[in-house]
Amino acid sequence: MRQLRDPVWQVRGTSWVWDEEARNQICAASEVWSLRQFLRAPGNWPDDLPSNGARTLVVAGLDGSLDLLTPGDAEAWLGDAIKPAILSFQDEWGSDGALVFWLPGGHSRVRANTATDEVGWLCHSPHGHQIDLGRILWGQANEYPQEILLRDSGRPAGLFHLRIT
Repeated sequence: MRQLRDPVWQVRGTSWVWDEEARNQICAASEVWSLRQFLRAPGNWPDDLPSNGARTLVVAGLDGSLDLLTPGDAEAWLGDAIKPAILSFQDEWGSDGALVFWLPGGHSRVRANTATDEVGWLCHSPHGHQIDLGRILWGQANEYPQEILLRDSGRPAGLFHLRIT
């Protein structure tokens, strides 16, 4: 998987971030939207995004919602509710805004296969199943997601995808 050291993820595209330092670079805790707010916004996006000089929307709660669903229901919900909301955000903001999903435990739950660049989400116990995020959210365009690095020798802070189709 390609690595990204550029802060482009802070102002455009869609990211899944699990590093607190990375999240703190783009927003204050009071600016984070709930997943419910995000899912109600398509067709009624705000005139200004709440974070990072009106360039970024940070959303929390995706991980908790996935944990409440069976793997099959989670896959269906990601494709039927989350992906359309992401696409709506992209249609509204284009390259003028970033959407960031805050996943505090994502470092141990997001799995990237280095041989294929497939990206999965490890479901909470007792399921132990892995959801194929790449297939569901970005149509297996596996060459496109990039690992976000805050420093050259650091661990990935998240994943960045410029545009989901």
